[in-house]
Amino acid sequence: MNSSEEIAVSGMSAGRSAMRMGPAELVQAAAMARRFYLEGKSKIQIAEEFGVSRFKVARVLETALERDLVRIEIRVPAELDAERSDALRARYGLRHAVVVESPAEAEETPDPENLGEVAADLLGELVNEGDVLGLAWGRSTIHMAAALDRLPPCTVVQLTGVYDAGTSERGSVEAVRRAAQVSGGDAHPIYAPMLLPDAATAAALRNQTGIARAFEYFDKVTVACVSIGSWEPGISTVHDMLSDEERAHYASLGVAAEMAAHLFDAEGRRIGRDLGERCITVKADQLRRIPEVVAIAGGQRKASAIDAVLRSGLVTSLVTDTSAADYLMTAGPTPKSTLSRADPDGV
Repeated sequence: MNSSEEIAVSGMSAGRSAMRMGPAELVQAAAMARRFYLEGKSKIQIAEEFGVSRFKVARVLETALERDLVRIEIRVPAELDAERSDALRARYGLRHAVVVESPAEAEETPDPENLGEVAADLLGELVNEGDVLGLAWGRSTIHMAAALDRLPPCTVVQLTGVYDAGTSERGSVEAVRRAAQVSGGDAHPIYAPMLLPDAATAAALRNQTGIARAFEYFDKVTVACVSIGSWEPGISTVHDMLSDEERAHYASLGVAAEMAAHLFDAEGRRIGRDLGERCITVKADQLRRIPEVVAIAGGQRKASAIDAVLRSGLVTSLVTDTSAADYLMTAGPTPKSTLSRADPDGV
């Protein structure tokens, strides 16, 4: 994710109002502005160089802006919507919100692939050497891992089981390996299904050596990457794994979204906690203690689910697209800040 700020400093074509300054004033103001904006010198350093007070320097720089002697342009890549990003961050109290422009023909598509590319760049900024990076199952996290080209040395751990350990669908395992390969750190994948027939089977699997070793890292995770699903076929992994009777049961409880096999109603409250006992996944209270939890989700079909999960307070940062962002900016009353990581329902 690249951004740049361009500082245009001109002493000759300064605008009509700037011509009220004399030639010497214009030249000095341009020189001071160049030192400050382009060379990164402090006002004190500039004051010493020109033999004036730092207050004089401050007045000159302010006048240079007012009279169009200095023009500051903030540019971001065309696919990033800076205005929506900042508005979304403020509305939900997020640390980071990155909104990606979606092609018009892809507005209905959940989790456009370009979200993964932007999320990969964001992780490159957020992860530091020695961190423990956790990846939960999800198509968007798999796309993110495939797009990774830089990560500092870190340990990578899988936070959920796979969609179906009995098939070739092992995307989350490959995502963990890919991230570890890029970072040069250790990988701790989980070779087990996300959902088991009953709690006893899930408990037995959690005690297996390889899986237990991965679980030991859950409390050490410093940055996590998760996906969000809405409660409908093809948009929620958990929904697709359940029987018709089970889907109807959780629907009757008001499920609106799922993340890492945890279910949420429209207000962000966790429901159907019995399901978690059958799942190989990080616990909700462990997610809440992770300093940085980045969700990758977009598209109109996921918009209400994203709102629900953001209201839970489990997520600190979001990568989404414009179609979802437009819904989120008008979705019900303004939510509380997620930065407090408050726990209203005893998660």
